[in-house]
Amino acid sequence: MSAVISAALACLLLSLLTFMRYGQDKARARRNQRRISERSLLMLGLAGGWPGALLAQKMFRHKTSKPAFQMAFWLTVVAHCGILALILSYS
Repeated sequence: MSAVISAALACLLLSLLTFMRYGQDKARARRNQRRISERSLLMLGLAGGWPGALLAQKMFRHKTSKPAFQMAFWLTVVAHCGILALILSYS
């Protein structure tokens, strides 16, 4: 399997995992249970799961009204894309 296919598969799986974690956090919030940390959600996005995070934010209406979280989220998206561009430019 090529490196590009492996990376795409990893991002797809991370996106799925991130989407599920956002859903779990939203469900926990509704039930007043212990939440998943924002740091964990942001790190999953930075690792490559940001497309799943973006979809989850829209579908679950979760973490969309917190400006500080949104700023951190978009910074992780930019950082991920920048790191990916560097990796691709050197390979």
